[in-house]
Amino acid sequence: MKNDRTAIKTIYFSIIGNFTLAIIKLVAGVLGHSFALIADAIESTTDIFSSLLVLFGLKYSKKPPDENHPYGHGKIEPIVTFLVVAFLVASATMIAYESIQNIQTPHKMPKAWTLYVLAGIILWKEISFQVVIRKSKETHSSSLKADAWHHRSDAITSVMAFVGILIAIMLGEGYETADDWAALFASGFIYYNCYLILRPALGEIMDEQLYDELVLEIRGLARKVEGVIETEKCYVRKAGMRYHVDLHAIVNSEITVREGHEIAHNLVDYLHDHIPNLGQVLVHVEPEEY
Repeated sequence: MKNDRTAIKTIYFSIIGNFTLAIIKLVAGVLGHSFALIADAIESTTDIFSSLLVLFGLKYSKKPPDENHPYGHGKIEPIVTFLVVAFLVASATMIAYESIQNIQTPHKMPKAWTLYVLAGIILWKEISFQVVIRKSKETHSSSLKADAWHHRSDAITSVMAFVGILIAIMLGEGYETADDWAALFASGFIYYNCYLILRPALGEIMDEQLYDELVLEIRGLARKVEGVIETEKCYVRKAGMRYHVDLHAIVNSEITVREGHEIAHNLVDYLHDHIPNLGQVLVHVEPEEY
């Protein structure tokens, strides 16, 4: 499926970018005496592992339905999203702890040239976020969305580091810990993003009815199928990058069972032809009431 290939290519893009940036940040942080940059490097390192988890989830979710998984393996995606959030929480906690320790310990002033490094990192991370979030919407992948927010969180922590180092350099002696405070503030932002990522994944696991626009599209298409008078119930649940549908279609009560069966099959085929990311579509035929 095209969406699967697109999502996997996007994750490889994230892994390569995070690996490169982790090295750049670590070297610049150590040489430039900036813990905010080192904290950024720590987060990029965890991003590599979380992106590998997303890659595993995307590849596993491609497995076709089998006897034990008649609806496929798409539910692995929100589970992987939970694990990605756990990595984010762990990295935010580590950054917060180290920031507090550094605030209490005198250290050298950050080097001015680290600002140029951070400016480049911020630009690249925002570009990465835009690329991955666009692909997540295109593929309807919750784990890809979580990976995109990793990039945005990284960009924000880099912005905080930039501000902190700039304050320390401009105000001079006595303000060496400004970038540590910036790293501490960034950890709080990461916690907040964890909630934003976790909430929709939890809804996916719980089969929440969250897809009103898709329901309207399905109802509109169903009415175009010959023999379908109207639709009644329409339930949609998401599994990975596919949406499974339970639909009640109202038909003429005078037709035969065979004719109703053919209408249902035509309806399923029509919906799959017009909405490519649909999974299983179950149609229940209801007689029209006069």
